[in-house]
Amino acid sequence: MHAAVIHAAHDVRFESVPDPVLSTGGDAIVRVVAACVCGSDLWPYRGVTETAAPKRIGHEFVGVVEEIGPDVRTVSVGDFVIAPFYDCDMTCVNCRNGFSTSCLDGGWWGAEDKRGAFADGGQGERVRVPHADGSLVATPGQPDAALVPHLLTLADVMGTGHHAAVSAGVGPGSTVVVVGDGAVGLCAVLASKRLGAERIVAMSRHADRQALARRFGATDIVAERGDEGVERIRAMFDGIGADHVLECVGTKESMDQALRSARPGGQVGFVGVPNGGPELPMRQMFSTNVGVRGGVAPVRNYIDELLPEVLSGAIEPGLVFDLELPLSEVGEAYAAMDERRAIKVLLRP
Repeated sequence: MHAAVIHAAHDVRFESVPDPVLSTGGDAIVRVVAACVCGSDLWPYRGVTETAAPKRIGHEFVGVVEEIGPDVRTVSVGDFVIAPFYDCDMTCVNCRNGFSTSCLDGGWWGAEDKRGAFADGGQGERVRVPHADGSLVATPGQPDAALVPHLLTLADVMGTGHHAAVSAGVGPGSTVVVVGDGAVGLCAVLASKRLGAERIVAMSRHADRQALARRFGATDIVAERGDEGVERIRAMFDGIGADHVLECVGTKESMDQALRSARPGGQVGFVGVPNGGPELPMRQMFSTNVGVRGGVAPVRNYIDELLPEVLSGAIEPGLVFDLELPLSEVGEAYAAMDERRAIKVLLRP
């Protein structure tokens, strides 16, 4: 089979890799129907995080179950399934507490697992899922091709945007500012709208992303950044800032923007992968009572809540995909996102 392998910065190749093999009894092999490139994949692609040796990459995929181990009970061969961006058992105390990203026996696609073996990356023709009963969620029946992009967002970006909104306490009547206009930020706008926010500001400087933010529920757009951006936000909300601010980038500048855009007593929900040196100014937070909560999103815990609305068409998060390429052109997919020629790239084998 073939899969995406990252060799070094700006060097992602589609090459031959070993076929996955069942090994634990509770695992499954999924034939990938669609995968995608994540903004966090760009950190190793850009060399911000080092790639010490070639390895499989990618962590978002949906597909069809081809094989299952003898202990698998909740999915069957032929099921169309959504896989979260990590593997989890959904039975340990952390999973049951709602934080499956901290699964005591879980792992990450494309990374070394707790047994010392490297897990498959998600940007490939097939993936072995170690905990099939925990990780995989089967859809009712086989979705048509048009629904697949929306389902794929439940593997990461829709659930991550939702986590930002939930962490910040967004609810009916809330005022919200979203820092970041990538796929996660746009899904955070959609999540805020879904949760009943009254006014949603998308901070964006790109016309195509601004248009999608408005379609997802943004009531206002702010293009300014830094001090100018903070002043614009405060002017929109009684001179003090918004109730809730969602940080969806992961840099020092984006966190500073978020903290200073929240009103005294407001809440920041952060989900941006912190590879750009974000810091928490404790004296400022102490003085303003601004809270910060969030982290890596436990999207598996959210799929059951969000899936019915995707299936019904009530939400259409798959609109964040504005470029589709064959999986064999995965190198171009990375380049397109790195150069901001695409919001998010869908890959089909």
